[in-house]
Amino acid sequence: AEREFHDRPTGLRTTVLICLGSCLFTLYSPVLGGASDPVRITAAIVSGVGFLGAGVILREGGRISGLTTAATVWIAAAVGMGVGGGFYVLSVAGTLLSLAVLAGLFLVETRIDLSREVREYVVTVPSRPETIGELQALFDECGLRVQSHGESKEAGRIVCHWRARGSLMGHDLLVRRLFENPDVEAFRY
Repeated sequence: AEREFHDRPTGLRTTVLICLGSCLFTLYSPVLGGASDPVRITAAIVSGVGFLGAGVILREGGRISGLTTAATVWIAAAVGMGVGGGFYVLSVAGTLLSLAVLAGLFLVETRIDLSREVREYVVTVPSRPETIGELQALFDECGLRVQSHGESKEAGRIVCHWRARGSLMGHDLLVRRLFENPDVEAFRY
């Protein structure tokens, strides 16, 4: 349900089917595997679920997405295997802990991401070299860490480019200060 709520590729139906399938294969395993190899089918569940999990992991440029969804597929299979093996209390505990991790840590991740927001600023000022130093100090005062900086001269003005990381509150403070600064002719982010 958590994956469905966040509009992820593996939603409620898929996760339930993975869990149910793992449960059924675990129940069949002792019968179909025979006395000599009762865990053969159970071991194949892990391989099959790994294949499903790999299918939801995407790489877009330098960014990888779908890892949490793949882990959810994996844990759903483990819960299904636990139910199939008769470990009901452990399966319920695993389900509840998984939901706590998915929902609770999502809030923690969101808070961390807000403290590490990256913005790019383009600021136009009169052609006075000391203004650049003053603007650089402004980033420091707002608690923002400048990751890169460049400048160019256009029509008697200096155009500065900054890439800065910091909290949302720090970025908002910088924007207010840029609006208030009489030397800033224009800026965008």
